[in-house]
Amino acid sequence: MRAELLAVAPWVRDPDTVDRPARPVLAAAVRSSLRTLEHAAPGHSVEVRVPPFGAVQCVEGPRHTRGTPPNVVETDAATWLGLALGLTTWAEAADRLSASGHRAPEIARWLPVVDLRRTSDETSE
Repeated sequence: MRAELLAVAPWVRDPDTVDRPARPVLAAAVRSSLRTLEHAAPGHSVEVRVPPFGAVQCVEGPRHTRGTPPNVVETDAATWLGLALGLTTWAEAADRLSASGHRAPEIARWLPVVDLRRTSDETSE
């Protein structure tokens, strides 16, 4: 998962000058980071969606089984990867994501999944 996220990190940092990664590379980074979040925050009370690449349910609490879940976070790949890499905070991303339901913001507790703000994460590969 770390290698997949590091592969897209330059683009997430500077999307204006770095070419967008190939779709399979972008998809792999989003999916692996969503799976990591799902394992770190097990449960079914919040659904995190990054269309068109994936969605997971996470955060302990009441399980949702039918219709639209009451607690949903949805955003684009660039915003999600910024959050997953620690390059963007929840507050900074607020205008680029949709968070419905009172439990949706709880996912911020498990972010980032790989913190690039710490030098050791970038150099440990």
